[in-house]
Amino acid sequence: MGYLYPPPSPAPVVVQKDVGGLVSDYKAMTETYRRENREVRLHECRSACTLALSLPNVCVYPTSVLKFHSAYHRDTRQVDPSVSAELFNAYPQAVRQRLGGLTREYHALSGRELIDLGVRDCTRAPSETMIARAKAAPQPAQVAMAPAAANPFAGVVDGLKSLFGAQQPASPQPTSQQVAYASPAQGPAVVSARPAAQPQAPESVAPPPPPPRPADLADLAEPRAPQTDEPLAPQTDEPLAPRPFLMPGAAPILPLAFTPFVAAADVAAFDVAAR
Repeated sequence: MGYLYPPPSPAPVVVQKDVGGLVSDYKAMTETYRRENREVRLHECRSACTLALSLPNVCVYPTSVLKFHSAYHRDTRQVDPSVSAELFNAYPQAVRQRLGGLTREYHALSGRELIDLGVRDCTRAPSETMIARAKAAPQPAQVAMAPAAANPFAGVVDGLKSLFGAQQPASPQPTSQQVAYASPAQGPAVVSARPAAQPQAPESVAPPPPPPRPADLADLAEPRAPQTDEPLAPQTDEPLAPRPFLMPGAAPILPLAFTPFVAAADVAAFDVAAR
């Protein structure tokens, strides 16, 4: 994009490569950019294009290159001192001191040199940031509020702690306030304050003794004597022979004659019941 062919306003004018031309054309375009307060960014700029350094919103890149030389007539190719002086006086003071003057030959300055001379760096353009001081918000009116009701279990907890020897620091006694409203404009007003009633801690009571042991459990602890007068069976080393019996209404799988350990009286009783 050249210096004489800008994009629609207010977009910045980015000059990629401009080799110059008639000083009158570049002078008129420079005044247009000045009037519109347009930003001009220079990459490679030669000859009459260097008039852009007179703009307040011009910037260069560290890799930019600007080439300066004196102005000459288009037809005769002779140097024009008055136009050359007009070009030279349009540059910033620091740039004029670095150039010293204009000659027929090109005098190139890099973008880094121009940035050191005070030309704005396009890569570090200042951002427009609006800083406003926040207005202090109005503080809400202080309203007197009655404290919350006391915990009804606080006395019981304190009594249990005192029962087990736990020492607790004495807590401040809360007060209940009565609030009366005279008018909405005046707000609440505290009429009176009195100590809130505290629940009394229960007196310490010794724990009850355990219930007595039942008599039957006490008797089980000692061996009991036999309740009948029957003599105890003599203790022998021989094992007792099992004596099976038949339940009423039961039918054996095998005949009773094949069960030698069944008593004869049981066999007879079974035969009688079967008949």
